[in-house]
Amino acid sequence: MKALRNRVQLIGHLGADPEVKTFENGSMMARLSLATNEAALGKNGEKSIRTNWHTLIVWGKLAEICSKYLQKGKEIAIEGRISYRTYTDKEGNNHISTEITVNDLLMISGRRAG
Repeated sequence: MKALRNRVQLIGHLGADPEVKTFENGSMMARLSLATNEAALGKNGEKSIRTNWHTLIVWGKLAEICSKYLQKGKEIAIEGRISYRTYTDKEGNNHISTEITVNDLLMISGRRAG
């Protein structure tokens, strides 16, 4: 059971091209926006699709691969862990951000949006 702690697996489509940053020490980070869809039945029995958006953070060599091969619309599968980050905006307001730090990524399709 120890291996199951804080483990997330998602399959979805990228909502935008990766945002990539290279830091002074040479390390690379990619931020991805992933949409997952969930089917639900409404009160009247009609079927609807609910889209959930997830912020993914990818580091190192995997971030470099994301920058080269991923674009908006691509379908991917990821495994990672949930992390929480707090920050203060320009107006002095505190915020909590929920992100998924990706450990493994699989490119499922070459589909592009549009």
